[in-house]
Amino acid sequence: MQRHDEHKVTAVLGPTNTGKTHLAVERMCGHSSGMIGFPLRLLAREVYDRVVAIKGANRVALITGEEKIVPKDARWFLCTAESMPLDKDLAFVAVDEAQIGADPERGHVFTDRILRARGREETMLLGSEALRPMLKALVPKIEIINRPRFSTLTYAGAKKISRLPKRSAIVAFSAEEVYAVAEMLRRLRGGAAVVMGALSPRTRNAQVAMFQAGEVDYLVATDAIGMGLNMDVAHVAFASLNKFDGRRQRRLTVAEMAQIAGRAGRHQRDGTFGALVEEGPGAFTPEEVLNIEEHRFPPLEQLYWRQGEPDYSDIAALIDSLESRPAHRMLWAAPQAVDLAVLKRMASEDWVRDRVRSPAMVARLWAACGLPDFRKLGVDPHTRFVERVFRYLSEGNGHVPHEWFAAEIARLDTVAGDVETLAGRIAAARSWAYIANRADWLADPAHWAARASAVEERLSDALHASLTQRFVDKRTTLLMRQIGADPRALPVVIGPAGEVLVEDHPIGRLEGFRFIVAGDARAADKRLLLAAAERRLGDERTRRGVALAEASDADLTLAAEPGAVPTLCWTSLGTHLAVATLGPGPSVLRPRVLLDRALDCLSVEVRARIETRLRDWLAAKLKRALPGLVVLDAVQRDPAALPASRAVAAALVAQGGLVARAELAVAVDGLDSIARKAFRGAGVTIGALDLFDPRVLKPGPAWWRRAVLAARQGGVVTSGAPPGATVLERGAPGATLDQGYRPVGGQAVRVDLIERMARAAHDARGANGRKPFVLDPALALSMGLTRPTLERLMAGFGFRPAAGPDDLPRWTWRGRPPAPVVPPPKDNAFAALATLAGPLGL
Repeated sequence: MQRHDEHKVTAVLGPTNTGKTHLAVERMCGHSSGMIGFPLRLLAREVYDRVVAIKGANRVALITGEEKIVPKDARWFLCTAESMPLDKDLAFVAVDEAQIGADPERGHVFTDRILRARGREETMLLGSEALRPMLKALVPKIEIINRPRFSTLTYAGAKKISRLPKRSAIVAFSAEEVYAVAEMLRRLRGGAAVVMGALSPRTRNAQVAMFQAGEVDYLVATDAIGMGLNMDVAHVAFASLNKFDGRRQRRLTVAEMAQIAGRAGRHQRDGTFGALVEEGPGAFTPEEVLNIEEHRFPPLEQLYWRQGEPDYSDIAALIDSLESRPAHRMLWAAPQAVDLAVLKRMASEDWVRDRVRSPAMVARLWAACGLPDFRKLGVDPHTRFVERVFRYLSEGNGHVPHEWFAAEIARLDTVAGDVETLAGRIAAARSWAYIANRADWLADPAHWAARASAVEERLSDALHASLTQRFVDKRTTLLMRQIGADPRALPVVIGPAGEVLVEDHPIGRLEGFRFIVAGDARAADKRLLLAAAERRLGDERTRRGVALAEASDADLTLAAEPGAVPTLCWTSLGTHLAVATLGPGPSVLRPRVLLDRALDCLSVEVRARIETRLRDWLAAKLKRALPGLVVLDAVQRDPAALPASRAVAAALVAQGGLVARAELAVAVDGLDSIARKAFRGAGVTIGALDLFDPRVLKPGPAWWRRAVLAARQGGVVTSGAPPGATVLERGAPGATLDQGYRPVGGQAVRVDLIERMARAAHDARGANGRKPFVLDPALALSMGLTRPTLERLMAGFGFRPAAGPDDLPRWTWRGRPPAPVVPPPKDNAFAALATLAGPLGL
C-alpha cells in the first residue's frame, strides 16, 4: 500500500463502550473508498452487514481467511487484520483493536498494520489508552483522540451462577469451561447462548439472536466478546481470571480484564462486572477493581514485530528476513509463530528445496505455510497437511486436485454428532474454505468456495441446533419466567403413584425416597428440580419416613440373594424398596442396620425411628428362625456361665451354629456333664467331628444363617446347597464345612448325616469288639454315598474293610492311631472319634 504523510494518521483511544468502531465505520462511509481491519472474523462479518445496509451489497467486500465476498465494484472492504490487502489504494484505512500488537501470537500482524497500512486521505488506529506511548514513538506525527466511555462501569462483587442477574454474560477461557458454565446455567436458569471465536458467523449470529430476542437470559462466551461484538449485556461475570495464551497459563492483565468487562452496558446504559468467586485466584483484587472502574491501565512497553515485506529471493533469505530483529527500540521480535515453524520444517525437505527455485515459488511456499491451523492439531500434523497442499501447488498446473477437495468436503458434510464433533468438522471445513478462497490454488475457486461455504452453513445450523438442545431447556426457561427468579416457587405436584409434575409436565417420579428423572430429561434436571421443589418433596419424604417407621411386619422383608449384600426392603405402593442393608454388628444375631443413603433427606429423629423399627423386626425374625443361636448368644454373655461354656457358645454363635470340634478341643474337654446336658437341651449336638445345631441345616434357617453371616463379614451372601440335599459333589455351591457339609473324598456330606453314620457304625460294632460286622447298606444308599466315600468315611471313624462269606461289606475296628489321645468324657461315647478326623479332611 502506498504510504502517505504521517500527519494524516489519527488514533482513537479509550476504554470499551466508547463507540470507536462506530466512529470508524462512519468515517469510512464518508470517504469514496475505505477498509477496516478487525481482530475477529465474527466482528468483520458483523460490520460488513452494517455497511451493506448503508452502501449496498454490490459495493462492499468482505475478506477473511475463510470467506471472500468481493463484488466487481467493491469500494469498501471489511477484513480480518491478517487478510487486509495492503496493495490497494483506498481513501480511508482503519485498524481496530490495535493494542493486540502486544500479543505474542498475533501481535506482529497488528504492529505491521500500524506501521504500513495507510489510507490515501485518512488513516485511523483504534485501541486502548495503553497504546498511546507506543503510537507516539512509532508514528511521531500521529494525532491522538481520547474517547471517554459513554456509561459507567461498576464492580458488582462476586455472584454465584445461581444468583446472576438477567442479561449477564459469563466469560470463560476454554471450550471446556464454556460448556461447563453453559450446562450449569441450563440446570439453574433454563439455558444460555454460547459464543466462541471458533464458531462460524452463522452459528454465532443464531446464538446471539436467541440472547438478543430474550429466548435465553444468559450468554456464555470466550474473551471474543471483548473485541467489539455488540450485544445487549448488562453484567459481565468472569468464570476465571486466568487464560492459556498459547504458551503458558497466566492471569489476565488489567487491560484485558477491562476490555472484556467493558462489554457490560450499551451506549449510555450503565453496566456492571464481577467474578463468580469471592476469594482465590478467580477473584478480583481491590487494585484491579479500581483500575478497571477508572480506566487506568499501565502503558504498553513493547509491541511484537516481524518483517511484513519478507525477502523472497530464496528460502534461506525468506527465513532470515522473518527472523530479523526490529530496528526500533520499542519493538520486540515476535516469537516463532506456527507459519514460520511450518516453513522451517518444510525447508529441511529436499523435495521442497528442489521445487522452490524462484522468488515466485518462494512466495507461493510462504503462502501455503500461512494456511492457519484451524483444527489446533499442532505443528507436526499441520505441517504434513501443508506439505500435501504445497506438493499440488508446486507441480503440474499448480492446483489442488478437485477430487481430493471434493472427497474431503463430502466427508465433512454430515450433521450427525454432538457439539464437539460438529465444532471439529466446522474447524476442518474452515481449512478447505481457506484453500478455496486463494485465487490460484484451485481450477475453479468460486465453485469450491461456494461448496465449502454450503457445508459450513449446514454444519453451523446443526451446531446451533445442538448447542440449543444441549444448553437450553425451554420448558424450564418458560417456567422460571412464569414464576419469577425464586426456584422455591415452582408448582410441584406429586401424584398418588409417586409421579412428580411441574405445571402438568412430568419430570420424574419419587420412588420411595429417591427422585428418578423422567426418561426424556437429563440428570441435571434432577438437581434443578430437587433444589427448586425441596420443601414440597421434603414433606412427602417425611410422610413416607413416618410410614416406614410404623410399617407392619408383613410390609418388611429381607432380600438375601447369593452374590448380593443382605438388604431390608419395605413394600410401599406395591413396590419393594430397599431401605437398609446389614453390616457387621456386636454379634451375628445383632447385625448393624445401615439405612440407605436415599433416607439421608429425612430428619435425625425420623431416621432413628426407622432404624429402631427395622432392628426390632429383624431381631424378632432371627429369634423365630434361629432360636438355638438366641439361647447361645445369651450364654456367651452370661457372666455366671463357666468359661468353657461361654467359649463354646461364642464360637457357635460367631459361626452361625456350626463349628468343627477340632477348633474347640480344649473348650469342649473342659465341659462338665451338666454343661453338656445344657448344650444338648439348647439343641446343640456335640458330635464326633462337629458341634452344630441341626436346625440351622434346614432350608429356612440356613437361608437366614447365610444372611447374618454375610452381614457379620461385611460381604455378600454365599450360595447354599439345594434344599434337602444330603450329599453334594465336592466343589459344588454350598459344599463346604461352613455351609454344613464336610468334604469327604469326591463328595461333601451333611454334618448331621456323618454323625448318624458314626452312631450306626458304633451300634453295629456293639459288643463284637474287633470282630467283623455288617453295616446296614441301605443307610449309605439312602444318603447317596458312593462306595469310595463310604470307605473313606469309615476309615475316618477307625474302621477298615473285612472279608466275609458273602458280598455284604464288612468292617472291623482297627483301633486308634498311635498318636496320644485325650480320653473322652464319660457322657459322650463318641467323643474319641474326634481324634480320627484327619482322614476326613482329605
